[in-house]
Amino acid sequence: MQEDEIADLSYEAARDQLVEVVRTLETGNVPLEESLVLWERGEALAAHCQSQLDGARRRLDAHLSEEN
Repeated sequence: MQEDEIADLSYEAARDQLVEVVRTLETGNVPLEESLVLWERGEALAAHCQSQLDGARRRLDAHLSEEN
């Protein structure tokens, strides 16, 4: 279910959630099991953000190549 939820997020929403995950992990006040869950969520959020950026880059490159 986590993957479906993340897939539905906008880039901005995923980025904001990723920032919050990192902040939480950086406190060092999270139990190990919760840290692992947060880490996995952070990895999924980062992958989603990268996918969104890659898609935007492809669209921009396609548009620029049409102009030339």
